[in-house]
Amino acid sequence: MPPRPLEPFEVYAIRYAHHANRRASDNYLGSVDFHDADSDLDYFVWVLRRGTEVYLVDTGFGEEAATQRGRQLLLRPAQGLALLGIDAAAIRDVIITHLHYDHAGTLGDFPAATLHIQDAEVSYATGRCMCHGVMRHPYDIEDVVTFVRKVYAERVKFHRGSAELAPGLSVHLVGGHSAGLQVVRVYTQRGWVVLASDASHLYGNIGRNAPFPLVHNVADMMEGYAIVRAMADSEAHIVPGHDPLVMQRYPAPSAELEGKVVRLDVAPSA
Repeated sequence: MPPRPLEPFEVYAIRYAHHANRRASDNYLGSVDFHDADSDLDYFVWVLRRGTEVYLVDTGFGEEAATQRGRQLLLRPAQGLALLGIDAAAIRDVIITHLHYDHAGTLGDFPAATLHIQDAEVSYATGRCMCHGVMRHPYDIEDVVTFVRKVYAERVKFHRGSAELAPGLSVHLVGGHSAGLQVVRVYTQRGWVVLASDASHLYGNIGRNAPFPLVHNVADMMEGYAIVRAMADSEAHIVPGHDPLVMQRYPAPSAELEGKVVRLDVAPSA
């Protein structure tokens, strides 16, 4: 019997926060021509949906983190999910790309979820490197403690390297930005898309081979660009983690969601 054809996922990016007035040098490390380089950051969580299957990638941050870190919170991630008719409390699977404050906050909004994460990320976020302020700055201690409680509640599934979560959906360890950063590869109607998360904050990071300055290991970040390119069907199938251009290049699912949600399983406009 021939294998069943792979069913594609719908993929959505939900824009939940923004950071303005950044300099290009805040986003690029090394000898890069910063003339007219992109500088502001958007913050996203991502939804993968196929029939009754729903996976959430990352959980963003909430009001307290926004105030403490001077970010503009547009809506709580759970509220963004509601725009797509998804109840955060009912989500069964959440992929945590890494435990930085802007990717692993609001965990309490997802009480039914199993969290998928890399062994290396948890070891890093709870290990000796966190004795150094510069290394722990991107983490929020309350988020990490909440995550550890999920471990003790048996709501965490650990991965070591690459792992298939479902046909057409897999996670892959790349490191670089953090010791255990993972990216997500997902099959869509336009082919294989890679949600790079912070493997590439902006199109310009991977496009210019110019690392983001907040980095655990520069060599791993550079190798991560090669890994991401190899897994995506083309450069146009790579979605960076924080680039405002994502909202311009991809269409909203409806007029009501303009500026809030875009579809990534359709081809970008540029």
